[in-house]
Amino acid sequence: MLQGEELAHLGSEASHAARFAAFPGELDPRVASALVATGITSLYSHQAAAWEAAQDGHHVLMSTSTASGKTLAFNLPVLDALSREPKRRALYLYPTKALAQDQARALAAYGVPKLRPAIYDGDTPSERRWQIRKWANVILTNPDMLHVGLLPHHDRWGDVLQNLSYVVVDEAHVYRGVFGSHVANVLRRLRRLALVYGADPQFLLASATIANPGELARSLLGVDVRVIGGDGAPRAERTIALWNPPLVDEELGIRASALGEASRLLADLVGRGQRTICFAKSRKAVELVHRFASERVGAELAGRLAPYRAGYTPEQRREVERRLVEGELLGVTATDALELGIDIGLLDCAISVGFPGTVASLRQQWGRAGRRGHGLAVLVASEDALDQYFMREPEMLLGRRVEAAILDHANPRVLDGHVLAAAFEAPLDDADRATLGDAALERAAVLPGLKRTPAGWAYGGRDYPAARVGLRSAGAEAFTVVDKTDGAVLGTVELERAYSTVHEGAVYLHLGDSYLVTALDHAARTALVEPFRGSWYTQAKRETTTAIVEPKRVERRCGLELSFGAVSVTEQVVAFQRKSISGGETLETVPLDLPPTTFETEAVWYLPEPGQLEGLTEMPRLLGTLHAAEHSMIALLPLWAMCDRWDIGGLSTNVHFQTGRPTVFVYDGHAGGVGIAEHGFEVFEGWVADTARLLAGCPCHDGCPSCVQSPKCGNLNEMLDKEGALAFLQRLAAA
Repeated sequence: MLQGEELAHLGSEASHAARFAAFPGELDPRVASALVATGITSLYSHQAAAWEAAQDGHHVLMSTSTASGKTLAFNLPVLDALSREPKRRALYLYPTKALAQDQARALAAYGVPKLRPAIYDGDTPSERRWQIRKWANVILTNPDMLHVGLLPHHDRWGDVLQNLSYVVVDEAHVYRGVFGSHVANVLRRLRRLALVYGADPQFLLASATIANPGELARSLLGVDVRVIGGDGAPRAERTIALWNPPLVDEELGIRASALGEASRLLADLVGRGQRTICFAKSRKAVELVHRFASERVGAELAGRLAPYRAGYTPEQRREVERRLVEGELLGVTATDALELGIDIGLLDCAISVGFPGTVASLRQQWGRAGRRGHGLAVLVASEDALDQYFMREPEMLLGRRVEAAILDHANPRVLDGHVLAAAFEAPLDDADRATLGDAALERAAVLPGLKRTPAGWAYGGRDYPAARVGLRSAGAEAFTVVDKTDGAVLGTVELERAYSTVHEGAVYLHLGDSYLVTALDHAARTALVEPFRGSWYTQAKRETTTAIVEPKRVERRCGLELSFGAVSVTEQVVAFQRKSISGGETLETVPLDLPPTTFETEAVWYLPEPGQLEGLTEMPRLLGTLHAAEHSMIALLPLWAMCDRWDIGGLSTNVHFQTGRPTVFVYDGHAGGVGIAEHGFEVFEGWVADTARLLAGCPCHDGCPSCVQSPKCGNLNEMLDKEGALAFLQRLAAA
């Protein structure tokens, strides 16, 4: 079935055999017997290595492929310890509720005596919570509940903390960027409180394959961690297909819908009896692919398809998971909630609709296919620049090393709220440098709300500050987005992003659903929205200035002066456009009168030399060249750092007021920065070469959404010179 002009690449990945190891001689016989009863008679080599590292007292991170048995690797030391001493406790942290549910089932299935697992999250009934704290010796939860439900109320958790022997952090690669920076502080607060109660738990982490597992683990915990790689699990042969929807308008570079193509593939595969999972990026996309596929297969097969996404009730999600595991479903369309390590049985095919942002994430999704001897993995490209780059240069995807996961727990915008939270939990003193870090104590000395006492820095407020710290936002100041039809809080938007995303008249997307902003209350920091079913979207027009605050690193790279450091970004939203979803044309431009916002962040910037701009210095060509180079470099940076293009901003100018020369900036879109720009500085040569290759390979003439046009451009993609940018970047790459 995989043939035709849409097939951009067809290849395969070879199988490899398992490397086995015997059960450790010191493993509790009751655990060994329970494993044998479930059909496990030996370990993979990396599971045995993880056991040895844990027995030697190390914190451990396993970084191996999907479905390689990481769960058993971290369960084994815990099961052994609890079999010998049932009063000991273990805390398991998962990024999603579905994953916690799945692992709770897996733990119960072992049938190990004296093991008492329980889930403690937002779905746990109030009347059961005190019971779980009292009797469960394995508590499965998530970072958000740990942050606001456990740590601020640690007096209720005294017995758990006093006997805490293990903390398991699954899917550790998810904790990167702003979210990871917050979670790193939550984990450090947990380590600190455990020590207060007399415990020093061992941390066992599991991650997808990433470029810097040891660095990530140390950033999360603040301690050295033993990394276990060397995947000993077997892998089935897998066919890899890159599928590019056909062009429907060659001049504008517009392609057929990726969702439509994915639904066609899904329907065809399940019609052939192939158990298939299809990953889409949003709730809305999940529902559309499911609906289109159901319409294609007929009533009988449609009953064996199901969508899976956030927004369903816990009961609805558990029912889909059950039907998957038992083989009742032939096809499921899901957000990345099922990308993670949930045991969903034997699948034949995995379809990814659009590049999920990182090679590591794509490998996680593709790893779901091929557990019955042979698998099929498909990437259906969107019109995004990175997707189209991979369609033209498949080896740049298939042969690329996975990315580095980066975070910055000491970013004051992230750290300050956790310092207040930690001071509420117990006064801060110099001994806490060992867990919270030096930066936390330095911030404690200057933060309002803390007072010096004989016991240390104590919180003086009446509330508990953890409730004011969202784990997915860098700034403390934020607008709350409220659905005025039912009063539901949909989320928050950082102040520095609010005026461009929730201005009056904006179409706001939340988990794939569309809402229209009807009012923006600056005083109350609230945006009122209502469900929206229109055929247009909005794009804000911004005027941006970037001031250099402090260059931290300056080097001669690619024949020019390259800098990394602190910058101040000032943005003012001056208008917005309503644009047609179907054709992308502008329907209306509406002026806005909004105040400017300023935030400090980190940036990489460069000053082109005259020779590199030869033939490109006439206006407006110079501006168009630099602007197109900025856009395309932003589109390619996620290839080198685990980030999304929406996490990055940029500015290009023919004369910057401080440098006096043409200058291009690429900066972290989150206040304070989380390491994205710094990583760009470190890999600048490869980043530039990839960007030049992207532009050279795009078949359009003047620039399109697959190369230089950006969906978030503050200048509405005006003045872009693809040809000039290509010539300029090729000169940099050749320097």
